[in-house]
Amino acid sequence: MPPDQAIPAKATVVASAWRDALVRLGLVWVALILAFAGDWAMMVRHWWDSSTYNHILLVPPILVWLVSLRINELHRLAPQTWAPGLLVVAGSVLLWVLGRFAGFSLVQQAGAVLVLPGSLLTFLGPRVGLGLLFPLTYMAFLVPFGDELVPQLQMITAALTIGLVKLSGIPAVIDGVFIDTPAGLFEVAEACSGVKFLIAMIALGALVANVCFRSWKRRLLFMALCIVAPILANGVRAWGTILAAQYVGAEKAGGFDHIVYGW
Repeated sequence: MPPDQAIPAKATVVASAWRDALVRLGLVWVALILAFAGDWAMMVRHWWDSSTYNHILLVPPILVWLVSLRINELHRLAPQTWAPGLLVVAGSVLLWVLGRFAGFSLVQQAGAVLVLPGSLLTFLGPRVGLGLLFPLTYMAFLVPFGDELVPQLQMITAALTIGLVKLSGIPAVIDGVFIDTPAGLFEVAEACSGVKFLIAMIALGALVANVCFRSWKRRLLFMALCIVAPILANGVRAWGTILAAQYVGAEKAGGFDHIVYGW
């Protein structure tokens, strides 16, 4: 067979293999999502109802876009079944079972999500999995996590705020998350912990670090910035509220704070 005919024939075989493998994978994914429908329904409710997790609504289209960036490279690979991928599937199901028995919904949801990349490895093989490593890893952001950090973030915000308040020359006393000033008593409440900004920034930072940087040093530095910046900014926000309250009153300062920082 002439060389110019061998290439199209090979391309046809690869295309056929991809078509068959994707059909099987698609059917399996539908079955897995239905099997864990309760967990997926709970996650979607969090995405839609909680402002902390509204950004996750963008994650599915981002995943599609990330895969589209890799289509040309993936076409060069031939998908193949890979039995060790079943270990990832089994581990995911075990994680879900442990979460179920422990009553820890976050672990259950993690298992429900992790079973999808596990099945992809099983039906498409490790080479395809390696080519899709970042999109598969980015699927972790489908799990609504972060509320567990609220108490720690409250304390960090309170510590940053009292430091800035004292630097501003305002007499203040702190007791846990309560800051007493001449304008009134302020509380770094759960809603003021800054968790929604932090979680969204981490998700955005991971995406930008992968797409825009090649050096791991730059990626890590950028991710560090994405963690530190919202925490510091939230401390500045709380300080700005207290500072403004000394001149316009606590009620007006609170309204101004939420509008401006929302922008």
